[in-house]
Amino acid sequence: MNVQKNSINLAMQGAVILTIAGLITKILSAAYRVPYQNIVGDIGFYIYQQVYPFYGMGVILATSGFPVMISKVMTDYGYGESFHIRSKIMTITFLYLTIIGVVLSATLYIFSDNIAAYMGDSNLTALIQVTSIALLVVPIISIFRGYFQFEQNMQPTAISQIIEQSIRVSVILVSSYYMVKAGYNLYEAGFGALVGSIVGSVAGLILLLIFWVRKKQHTKIRWNISAPIETWKILTSLIKYSWTIALSSLLLILIQLIDALNLYSLLIGGGMGEVLAKETKGVYDRGQPLIQLGTVVATSLALSLVPVIASAKFQNNSKLIHEKVNLSLKVCIVVGAGAATGLIAIIRPTNIMLFTNASGSNVLMILSASILFTSLCLTMFAILQGLGYTFFPALSVLIGVGAKYLANIWLIPLYGVSGAAVSTVLSYCLIAILTGLFMMVKGYSFKEKKCLVKISLALVMMYLIICVLLTVVGLFIDLDNRLNATFASFFGMVVGGSLYGWLIIKLNVFSRNELQYIPIAKKGLKKEKWGS
Repeated sequence: MNVQKNSINLAMQGAVILTIAGLITKILSAAYRVPYQNIVGDIGFYIYQQVYPFYGMGVILATSGFPVMISKVMTDYGYGESFHIRSKIMTITFLYLTIIGVVLSATLYIFSDNIAAYMGDSNLTALIQVTSIALLVVPIISIFRGYFQFEQNMQPTAISQIIEQSIRVSVILVSSYYMVKAGYNLYEAGFGALVGSIVGSVAGLILLLIFWVRKKQHTKIRWNISAPIETWKILTSLIKYSWTIALSSLLLILIQLIDALNLYSLLIGGGMGEVLAKETKGVYDRGQPLIQLGTVVATSLALSLVPVIASAKFQNNSKLIHEKVNLSLKVCIVVGAGAATGLIAIIRPTNIMLFTNASGSNVLMILSASILFTSLCLTMFAILQGLGYTFFPALSVLIGVGAKYLANIWLIPLYGVSGAAVSTVLSYCLIAILTGLFMMVKGYSFKEKKCLVKISLALVMMYLIICVLLTVVGLFIDLDNRLNATFASFFGMVVGGSLYGWLIIKLNVFSRNELQYIPIAKKGLKKEKWGS
């Protein structure tokens, strides 16, 4: 019993470490795009964002998709087994991932001309080719991280993620700054930024190798294809998890990929000039870091409860599972809706603060609504995976991505870039609805429908107060000035966020018992208790 309890505690500690590391890397991944856009402008940002989804898929798969898959396969067949058995599992897994990596890399490289032509910009060919090289590193990084996670040793994965992202971001920004300053064109600057991304991946790989040698794993896990475990069983699980866990982790990047593939070409097809179409796509891409940051904020609190759900599932505690599923969804709705509504209210000054001007503020306002739906999707995916349902999240992603592609073709010719924004929101909404219905069928629906009225009231009050405040502030200062816009953005965020939080507490959206499970609220309760 103690062994089982220690195993659960170790797993939960590991989940916390990975959550913190994931939070840091996601913030870095979103935040660096703001100074990058400031360096290269909207056209330079368009160039980078056109190719980034290909590299981004590799990063996500090497960070969360494949390592989780490997950890689960090792748990299925290698837990409690000899290193002889584990070595074969790792060998088969390495071969499987290497084949995938080589095939994807070769396909991307060979068809780079065709992909660039389909996007409508043949100048992107060289950038796609250099991105294909990064996919070769993915299998090796994934193998190391997956095995360390299987052993509940999250430190190597966490540290390598942070170091990889930090070096990547630093090289991208420094190289882009000096290349633009030296007179290189924007495509060459984009090429340099993508090379910088590969440098970060290689740095992460080197760090994992150091951990591997220091932990003396190389003396335990060796090349082996003869151990007494059937190869087809391992391959079956790998294929299964590849199309479930790995695919569902690509939600945000696949939607970006659809826009990269056809948004620019559809704008050109609608009669827009090339330069204006590139600028328009670059302005549209400003929404990606905003969505990503908002989603990180919304999901970080909700996902902190997922290890508790997984632990309750392991203990077969049905009551606790339903309580924590309900609380996770409630936290996600409260924070996700608050972040989306708050951003919509301050989008114009925020756009000026981050990207130097107000271009595309209406489009970014539409995209901001995505924060609620992406947060719900990612939270529900994590809950379902913790409960053992891995297939449906992947299926819903495929349906949503297909819907996004078709919606782009339908809406962009009619409404331009606003149509692309609407199609993004609708796609995320569709995925959230499908996943929510699946949870209802499985008996894990959101129970507290009445609290949605209270949340809606708090949202309306927050939005109106922020709008009134910004209108008043705009009477005294020029909000088109970047410094003034920065002040207005933070002023609106602090006042609006504080009011919204106060209303959520006063309206008793959360019970006192529920607040004890929310990290920030828990600290507040401790201070309140200490003060009394």
